[in-house]
Amino acid sequence: MIIGICGGSGSGKTTLLKRLCSHFEELKPSIFTMDNYYYPIEKQVKDEKGCYNFDLPTALDQNKLTDDLAKLKTHEQVVVKEYHFNSPPDKHVFVTIQPSDLIFVEGLFLFHYEGVRSKLDFSVFINVDTDVQLDRRLYRDQETRGYSREDILYQWDNHVAPCYENYLLPYKEDADFHFRNDSNSDHDFELLVKEIARRMEEAKAC
Repeated sequence: MIIGICGGSGSGKTTLLKRLCSHFEELKPSIFTMDNYYYPIEKQVKDEKGCYNFDLPTALDQNKLTDDLAKLKTHEQVVVKEYHFNSPPDKHVFVTIQPSDLIFVEGLFLFHYEGVRSKLDFSVFINVDTDVQLDRRLYRDQETRGYSREDILYQWDNHVAPCYENYLLPYKEDADFHFRNDSNSDHDFELLVKEIARRMEEAKAC
């Protein structure tokens, strides 16, 4: 079963992924992170101010991404460079993704890439207040990436927000489950794991 997790920057995709993997730990789920398929910086598009825009579908190697996911679906292991922001290309390490009966896929363009969307058995869209997302982005990019507040706000207004509007929001209603990452998160998590377990039992019975 392939489960997709989608949400805007700072929505909590990674946190939800970790909670799900912990809950279904006995199944040894595969974790497929689309961030690992970013092209190197020299292949990224610059905007009119000369700033790199990582929030476009063209920022990722869509062909390799979909090919690797297809391999994983047919129970082949996948080897990919683990992406870390600001790390030189020769510092990235290779990680091996082992196949599993339960595969979690997370990324911004989960629905926009047809090659990914067509392989999903179940999809989750994370809903969270945009002010909360921005606060998380400000904290993360200042603390771990060394960006100034001005640069972060520029990226948010010109790259991140348009990305959400153009490549995520149009698919929101297509998701099988809307996860509210706020005071309702624990309640929604219980509902989500029950639904995943139910669907896996149905798949076994077929």
